[in-house]
Amino acid sequence: MPQDAEELARDLFERARPSDSFDDLKRRAAFNRQGAGRLRHWIRAAQAIAAERHLRQP
Repeated sequence: MPQDAEELARDLFERARPSDSFDDLKRRAAFNRQGAGRLRHWIRAAQAIAAERHLRQP
């Protein structure tokens, strides 16, 4: 996963879930299918946002 997508996913996740951390989500993803699905969701959302931002740049 590109570093900028992970950084954006981290920022989005931690703003939406202030009582949780992205690092904790990554740890849960290693042991739990539900956690892995949530991590994929946040990464894909960040990639979509990054792609949209890239398209809007002149």
